[in-house]
Amino acid sequence: MARALIVVDVQNDFCEGGALAVVGGAAVAEQVTAFLSRAADAYDVVVATADWHEPLPHDNAGHFAVGAEPDYVATWPEHCVRDTAGAAYHPALRLPADAVHVRKGQGRQDYSGFEGVLTPESGGTGAESAAEAGALADAAPAGLADALRARDVDGVDVVGLATDHCVTATALDALAAGFDVRVLTDLTAGVGVRTTIDALTRLAARGVTLTTSDAR
Repeated sequence: MARALIVVDVQNDFCEGGALAVVGGAAVAEQVTAFLSRAADAYDVVVATADWHEPLPHDNAGHFAVGAEPDYVATWPEHCVRDTAGAAYHPALRLPADAVHVRKGQGRQDYSGFEGVLTPESGGTGAESAAEAGALADAAPAGLADALRARDVDGVDVVGLATDHCVTATALDALAAGFDVRVLTDLTAGVGVRTTIDALTRLAARGVTLTTSDAR
């Protein structure tokens, strides 16, 4: 079985000090980096997803609260705006040079990495040239599921932020796409205790394996 690690949204705006911070976000960045340093050989592909939203006044299909307070369920304060420091990966996150990068949002209400588009980034720098973008558009698979299948991946481990939102959405979409799915719970952090428990309960009920990085 070829396996991929999907690192979900370990970005500055989702870590302490960010616009939509998750308590423990910076620790997840450090822990994922440590995990990759000892377990990278266990994965045929490493994927990193990132929110990549349009700035206000664009509401990103209702994702950003405009002219009202966010409800933190379906509407959110401005966060992870494209080409800003908040949208960059947390500096403690170190990804392999050949990692696959996926941007999601881009004017839509994307939560799952499987809703995003591949980019030509490498090494988590965010660098991108027009020539690379054109080549990607010509040659890249349509989305993450196709990219994983092209590499003969049939199982994924999901880590990152936040457990009760984008981690859950990514894991469920991976399952729906036919992949064997595990969530490494010690390499995630959630927004709220109740919502995180509910999310993990839902994942388990749907057939996602909940485990840890040491027990996988």
